[in-house]
Amino acid sequence: MSELIVSVLLVSGASFVILAALGILRLPDLPTRMHASTKAGAMGAILIMSAVALHFSESTVVARAIAFIIFILLTTPIAAHVIGRAGYRTGAELWDGTIKDELRERYDPGTHQLESGLEGKTEGGMPLQPSDRSEM
Repeated sequence: MSELIVSVLLVSGASFVILAALGILRLPDLPTRMHASTKAGAMGAILIMSAVALHFSESTVVARAIAFIIFILLTTPIAAHVIGRAGYRTGAELWDGTIKDELRERYDPGTHQLESGLEGKTEGGMPLQPSDRSEM
């Protein structure tokens, strides 16, 4: 029975990895490619490592597999954020079908500064103080 579960996990993981690769090749712009590679790639790696842990059932292998899964879960969102930010800062073109670009009005490509959107906001007619902004 465990061989069947390991086989299903391996095939599922490999399918997710293939989907991530196809997403990188077929999707039109950096944000969508990044989404495919980080989400599907991470899921594929996690499923494959789960199969490895289940198949070998040794404490050292299971511990390494769990450590790998935790590492993937911690680093994938950070890597996606850094890749997306770098792409936006270097001026990577968005797909023509992109509906919303929330950074366009607040990002200055010359200085690479991003306005927080809190500038000029008031509370009861009084400008917000820096200590008030942390509460928002």
